[in-house]
Amino acid sequence: RALAEFNVEGMATAIPFHRAVVKDPAFAPELTGSSEPFTVHTRWIETEFINDIPAFTAPATDTEADEEPGRETVVVEVGGKRLEVSLPSSLGMTIARTAAAGGARPKRRAAKKSGPAASGDTLASPMQGTIVKIAVEEGQEVNEGDLIVVLEAMKMEQPLNAHRSGTIKGLTAEVGASLTSGAVICEIKD
Repeated sequence: RALAEFNVEGMATAIPFHRAVVKDPAFAPELTGSSEPFTVHTRWIETEFINDIPAFTAPATDTEADEEPGRETVVVEVGGKRLEVSLPSSLGMTIARTAAAGGARPKRRAAKKSGPAASGDTLASPMQGTIVKIAVEEGQEVNEGDLIVVLEAMKMEQPLNAHRSGTIKGLTAEVGASLTSGAVICEIKD
């Protein structure tokens, strides 16, 4: 019943497929009055499912006609990507009129640079993560760009390299240790 009532417009979804599966006699024999047992298996879709679901076709749209009264679509840039956003007309037009009239536009902030948080001699973690590899030892000489440690954050490995040449001092990193953003990993002294 929930699948039959579910409605998503304007984009393809898997809902028609799910509706067809739950009505199929192999999946729900009790719905068709069949005495057959449940016969769905891991390759059932590829081998036995009869796909008579019509392909999704997006309705032809005219953006001007589709907009709700009192709303307009504006293009904004977020994180370097352009997005269309639907806004109340009064809000969007205020921005557009201000710009068209030569008014001041909001200033863009400089993009934050990523990479190891390094200042002076200190190499600090740029993010929260877990140390999965330590490539240096206390007292070891390193050159700028040499691998110091590898952090894992959100299932991705992030190498942290030396920001300058020198000798590793105060290395407190241990494999498996969790670091917070800004935690000191070591110092690189002349």
